[in-house]
Amino acid sequence: AGFGWEFNLIQSNDINAWCMPGGKVAVFTGILPVTLTDAGLATVMGHEIAHAIAKHSSERYSQAMIAQGLGSLAGAAVTKSEAGNAVFQQVFGVGTQASVLLPNSRRQESEADRLGLTFMAMAGYNPREAIALWERMEKASNGQRPPEFLSTHPSEGQRRDQLNKHMSEALKYYKPVAKK
Repeated sequence: AGFGWEFNLIQSNDINAWCMPGGKVAVFTGILPVTLTDAGLATVMGHEIAHAIAKHSSERYSQAMIAQGLGSLAGAAVTKSEAGNAVFQQVFGVGTQASVLLPNSRRQESEADRLGLTFMAMAGYNPREAIALWERMEKASNGQRPPEFLSTHPSEGQRRDQLNKHMSEALKYYKPVAKK
């Protein structure tokens, strides 16, 4: 409801895609060699569409505003000096990021993977292809990932496990489209 879907292809070597609130999806050309197939691209697009449907951007914004407000209140209550408050804000910010915001971001990514799996199946793409896409994404990253607790995304291994866990549900919606 209220989505003005817009899909854009951006000329860039970045291996990335994103979705803004309201259904504005961007796919970078750098991800196309990794998607490799229509089903791989459907995995990426289903994932990004899921972020919009689940309103993840609004959720992240609200969480960040709450964390910032709580940090300001706590800093004012705990410290008496401006310098002390600045140090408190930095420590509070790092702690909040690692303990609240990043885990929620990983939860949202997992939810987008699960919903995206169903969306691609409903569109006639084999959801089993999603696992192959994430394996290619892992290879494309050349192991250049931060430790999971510092990452916004679940590890590829966790992604595979979660996709396998939800595969039977997605397959209920899969009706192959006849190729022309």
